[in-house]
Amino acid sequence: MQTTHSLLTLAHHTLHCVTFEPNTFHEHDLLWLPHHAQLAHAGRKRKAEHLGGRIAAVHALREWGHKNVPGMGEQRQPLWPEGLFGSISHCATTALAVVSHQPVGVDREEIFTPQIAAELADSIVSETEKARLAGSGLAFEQALTLAFSAKESAFKAAQGRTQAGCGFIHYHILDIQHDQMRLRAFDQTWQVQWLACDNHVVTVATR
Repeated sequence: MQTTHSLLTLAHHTLHCVTFEPNTFHEHDLLWLPHHAQLAHAGRKRKAEHLGGRIAAVHALREWGHKNVPGMGEQRQPLWPEGLFGSISHCATTALAVVSHQPVGVDREEIFTPQIAAELADSIVSETEKARLAGSGLAFEQALTLAFSAKESAFKAAQGRTQAGCGFIHYHILDIQHDQMRLRAFDQTWQVQWLACDNHVVTVATR
């Protein structure tokens, strides 16, 4: 599969970005993954996205002296080397990965259309959170996408350390500033920094 690697800095972390061409994906490309058998029944799109994400993760791990491909856990989560935390996100034909000594989560989302925003709003944010989004100065579609992405990032950062079955309702937006948002869940506060580019938002959550 054809890929291009680039770097992005956000929240004092280096994000490794991999853009990939799904139409160049071949089944034998998955043999590069130690856990390729776990993807045997996945669709072609899922396989290409997963591969793109793991390629980004390998680039990220090289900064920390590791060369192995992160495996896949029982809940499909990436398995990182002991002492390191990481996160992977993929959206359309772009994958992102970040690795740190501290819990970290990354997410990339395409900005919702007005119709999708209207349909999803009540499942993503509470009425109190809607008011905070309204005061952000952002268009509602962008603000809601940001809230969705921020909660995804925080969830990934907390993965394995929170109760099973938690969802958006457990992550509460405390405030939104120029390029930052604070979330609280399970007695922990998450700092989320974000940026918008090419009709997408990218978020990174840290404690």
